[in-house]
Amino acid sequence: MHRHAMASSSSSSLNHLLFLLLLLTISFSLYNPRSSSAAAAIVDDSNLKHLHARASRKDSFLLSTHKDSLRVQSLFSRIISTAATTTTKTKTKRISTDPPPDYLQAAGKKQQQQVIATLESGVSLGSGEYLMDVFIGTPPRHFSLILDTGSDLNWLQCAPCRDCFPQRGPLYDPNLSSTYRNLTCRDHSCALVSPPPPDDDDTSPSPCGRDDDHDRTCQYFYWYGDQSNTTGDLAAEAFTVNLTAGNSHLQVDGVVFGCGHWNRGLFRGAAGLLGLGRGPLSFASQLRSLYGHHTFSYCLVDRNSDLLVTSKLVFGGEDDVVRPDIMNYTSFAAAGKDNHPADTFYYVRVKGVRVGGEPLPVPPESWELAEDGTGGTIIDSGTTLTYFVRPAYRAIREAFARKVTYPLVEDFPVLNPCYNVSGVAGEEVEMPGFGLEFADGAVWDFPAENYFIRLEPEAIMCLAFLETPRSSLSIIGNYQQQNFRILYDNKRSRLGFAPTKCSEV
Repeated sequence: MHRHAMASSSSSSLNHLLFLLLLLTISFSLYNPRSSSAAAAIVDDSNLKHLHARASRKDSFLLSTHKDSLRVQSLFSRIISTAATTTTKTKTKRISTDPPPDYLQAAGKKQQQQVIATLESGVSLGSGEYLMDVFIGTPPRHFSLILDTGSDLNWLQCAPCRDCFPQRGPLYDPNLSSTYRNLTCRDHSCALVSPPPPDDDDTSPSPCGRDDDHDRTCQYFYWYGDQSNTTGDLAAEAFTVNLTAGNSHLQVDGVVFGCGHWNRGLFRGAAGLLGLGRGPLSFASQLRSLYGHHTFSYCLVDRNSDLLVTSKLVFGGEDDVVRPDIMNYTSFAAAGKDNHPADTFYYVRVKGVRVGGEPLPVPPESWELAEDGTGGTIIDSGTTLTYFVRPAYRAIREAFARKVTYPLVEDFPVLNPCYNVSGVAGEEVEMPGFGLEFADGAVWDFPAENYFIRLEPEAIMCLAFLETPRSSLSIIGNYQQQNFRILYDNKRSRLGFAPTKCSEV
């Protein structure tokens, strides 16, 4: 049994659901593409925090599960599209007459030091994601971007804004930077992005495709779900990064990113997104020529931490990140054929789960990654909760129902099962253990606070897993990654994980 300690706030169930509906209505009206504007996109931190302060931890999770549902469906659609075709972007006949350029330049040589960035939980802004501090442009300006290992493109909301969502702080303005430059249709990177879809009102940018488009600015389109996408100019810009040596920093010229003028969706408070997927345009892939390694790692602080509690994202070697004797490793799934989803997503080879030390009877095919891209399990920093395919989820839920002795709470929205733990101090609550078993023999055991959420003042604890909506993909979300050092080693094709007090890193 795991003893469990959590703290939070909430109110009556009826008021929660009424407020949730109101908050969802406000959120979608804020992100309505017909009502967005440059002025509406700039929101003071205090306004976002004031709105979220009225929401309980329960409301926050219900909002997160709504966004997760859209994201999971989007990820699954992208995976199927990637595996089944040579992708839309290669069908557009974009011009790529030049060899792949070496965009990244950093003092003329590779840096052997680690590159670091600050991470913070976005929950105080009403977001289920984690945010990374990035300094962009010349002179460098600060922006907070969502950390996302499930996508490749880096992008910012840009002025002039055509359709934008509310963000913390001002928009990025290319006119204020001396190092910004648009990429053209002839640039190699332009062939790596999808063009914008046609727009009936003729306001969307024109894609590349004709023989006379060589010098036209490359336009991109990237989508995440029914309410989330970004469209704009593909560009190159200077990103300023910190180094491990004292307070030194380094300006990296020519980082490819999307300057988004049409952005809509549930990116609450952030200025954009930092892609850390395995594709060539991700921030991690682009920085390889700078730091000379194929690894990066992060440590996610407790989700309910405020913006003053931070941790670090580290690009570079693992030796100084965590003690080798406490780091566990499991291998990534092999990519296989061209355009396989594993070229972008980080698949791990889960073979089973156990609850209270008991292996559960889940059919082996529930975990398999098929040739057509369906199935398998990815680890994703941009999804909040963990999602399992139906056979696994039902086996896990039934196992906890058998083993947990606290009174069951019926008809609780979304999360299931939930238990009444009133009268039991947080540190005294005991829950069965939970672990993932991998095909190479590795085991990832989680503390109870990573798979149960405690809601106050109802004194209710709920299992923080859900069934994958309408897909065969399982996803290890960021809630289960809290207070672990997670290391992505692309050179050895493996994932590392070690329990860590992330607020102290």
